[in-house]
Amino acid sequence: MPEAHAQLQILWQVALAMLLAAVIGLEREFAHKPAGLRTHMLLAGASALLVGLAFTIVRQYAATSDFPMLKVDPTVVIQAVVTATGFLGAGTILRRQDAPEHVEGLTTAASLLFVAGIGVCTALGQTWLAVGVTVLAFGTLHVVRWVEARIAKR
Repeated sequence: MPEAHAQLQILWQVALAMLLAAVIGLEREFAHKPAGLRTHMLLAGASALLVGLAFTIVRQYAATSDFPMLKVDPTVVIQAVVTATGFLGAGTILRRQDAPEHVEGLTTAASLLFVAGIGVCTALGQTWLAVGVTVLAFGTLHVVRWVEARIAKR
């Protein structure tokens, strides 16, 4: 039964990460950006899942001395999440042919990295931090865009 509880906990963390990422993904979707709702949700969920599984491995092998030479470092999984997110983010960045100095997608790439971080937060049980940074990210994307538009009008 403890194993089922651990699996349900990871499932909850993945669901929470996906829900929080949906807030960011919806904002990107409404802004007609290349990575929208589903991409953000799946990235955050995958991040939470992979980190949750890494910590499951740590707990499983730390409790036994059957493999004394085995060294398990869950931070490697977080590094892999960040690396994979970089590849996804690079796919959202475009340079226009008619205006090479105009680059699009940087904010979307940053929002992808951010939701990966939200996924990691939920997997580590940092629920309040995950909720708080989701609010901060949404504010940055939505409110700051409004401020930028107001400044551009002047």
